[in-house]
Amino acid sequence: QVQLVESGGGMVQAGGSLRLSCAASGRTFGTYTVGWFRQAPGLGREIVAGINWSGSRTYYPDSARGRFTISRDNAKNTVYLQIDSLKPEDTAVYYCAARPALSNIIYVREPEYNYWGLGTQVTVSS
Repeated sequence: QVQLVESGGGMVQAGGSLRLSCAASGRTFGTYTVGWFRQAPGLGREIVAGINWSGSRTYYPDSARGRFTISRDNAKNTVYLQIDSLKPEDTAVYYCAARPALSNIIYVREPEYNYWGLGTQVTVSS
């Protein structure tokens, strides 16, 4: 069982940066694949970044590539999401999700993840 807690959200002006954190319980978090998703009001949840168990591989959809950076520190059981050059359209609740790793595969769909945090709100003003 893994419990995930996101933090680091807040209200920022367009052009600013935020670093979100996803802290996990459990001694085996280093064997989990992690994804960051977001859900804007009235829209479905979409992936914005993923990272394999060791941190050696990352994934970004086209919409996030260049401004989003995912990283992890397995010694601290924490995964980070750095978001730069924030835009009003980045306003959403950001969630981290985890699942036991299967090789170096990075999963991009919600049903593929077993564990979810409650999310952290990011609001970007213009």
